[in-house]
Amino acid sequence: MASSLTKDSVSPGTPGSEKTFFGHPRGLATLFMTEMWERFSYYGMRALLPLYLVAPGGLHLSATTATAIYSVYLSLVYLLALPGGWFADRVLGPRRTVAVAGLVIMLGHLTLALPSSGTFYAGLGLVAIGSGLLKANISTMVGHLYDGPDDPRRDGGFTVFYIGINLGAFAAPLIIGTIGENVDWHLGFALAALGMALGLAQFLIGRRHLDARSDLVPTPLSAAEKVSTLRKAALWAGVAAVFYGIVGFSGHYTLNWILVPLTLIGLIIPIMVIARIKRDKELDQVEQSKMSAYIWFFIAAAVFWMIYDQGGSTLSIFAESSAENSVFGWEFPVSWYQSVNPVMIMALAPVFAWAWLAMNRSGREPSTIVKFASGLLLVGASFFLFLAPLSIAEGGHKAAALWLVAIYFVQTVGELTISPVGLSVTTKMAPAKYASQMMGVWFLAVTAGDATTGLLSIAGVGLNGMGVVALEATLAVIAGFAVYMYRNKVKSLMGDVR
Repeated sequence: MASSLTKDSVSPGTPGSEKTFFGHPRGLATLFMTEMWERFSYYGMRALLPLYLVAPGGLHLSATTATAIYSVYLSLVYLLALPGGWFADRVLGPRRTVAVAGLVIMLGHLTLALPSSGTFYAGLGLVAIGSGLLKANISTMVGHLYDGPDDPRRDGGFTVFYIGINLGAFAAPLIIGTIGENVDWHLGFALAALGMALGLAQFLIGRRHLDARSDLVPTPLSAAEKVSTLRKAALWAGVAAVFYGIVGFSGHYTLNWILVPLTLIGLIIPIMVIARIKRDKELDQVEQSKMSAYIWFFIAAAVFWMIYDQGGSTLSIFAESSAENSVFGWEFPVSWYQSVNPVMIMALAPVFAWAWLAMNRSGREPSTIVKFASGLLLVGASFFLFLAPLSIAEGGHKAAALWLVAIYFVQTVGELTISPVGLSVTTKMAPAKYASQMMGVWFLAVTAGDATTGLLSIAGVGLNGMGVVALEATLAVIAGFAVYMYRNKVKSLMGDVR
């Protein structure tokens, strides 16, 4: 996509003479392109990951193990957004942290491109670390481009930025997926590295257009804190090295020695973070009440993401083995299904934004809690719909591709009632003391949901079985009805937030 930079026909130095990006600060072009290429690399690799894990020419793992690895990987990406934000706030600042993140992600994809199972897992770890560092900070830099929350261009700027995310996510499976599946898996991962390299180059070239605040370290570590942090990090790294050294040399090491601890961390840390904030005696009564309400939204989101993120694992693995991946006789790679969601997001997001405004003007806009309940009902309905192609496959036939497209469509509609609404309500309900941390807390709902999926897979639960799919769908629908039934209680806890 062209950057479409324009310049007003006035003399230099006069107000309004600076170059803009669709009427926004020029730095938005830098961040737009950086995020687009980073999402290109991330979603391309993600589309290939479960297929490579089960493929005879890949790691040839079972579907349950592949789903466990995929789910743990996703949970780590969102979990690491918290330390990623801390690292920028205390050590490097957002701009330098994003530059480091891009380099780490690129190295991770290059490591994935090496034909070795040992380096493959190291590559996954590097991509997760880099994504956590980047995710927490690039949106912060978009905010820095504007004059505070009341700048009338701010919402539009984030909308343009969001388009970049979905453009990258849409193109990645079509390009990286095609090369990875039809030519060579490792070449596909190498293309993901190329995408991140382009994003990093764009960022370094255009960094001069970013706001000066992006270079600042808001609360730098003191010398004593640096020493203490390094000592603790070295201690825990030493403990892990000794422990896994003993397990490895004793001959007892299996993949679960890594997966189980990471899965438990993905479940325990979100609970600990929420509990710590809730127990904070410095919060006043109104803030405590809002946090009690927020727990409802957090749990609802975790249930939603537990099912939704299986679109890249359970549904993808099903499509690879049991779907007729063709339209009107034209066959396409399985990874292309992962482009369905971003293209639908780009088509439907403006419609939803318009609909919420129109209903608000007439006093009929659903409350946040009703939107969340709708999202849960929709994601539950998507898995009830999944029962149809599962039944067709059990009968010995290939399920039509449109069944899967329909499932992704229902999930996308559900996403639009939960994801942007959840981001908004998080900022509105955050206690003043935790205003900068609450977005990371919101991401922990994704961590908890994916960690739950990982734990089920590690336990050997086949998530593409009709009984398990029906159970998950029922759980989401029950959760949706529960949220709706208690909507008045939650509204009262929310205070002045609507």
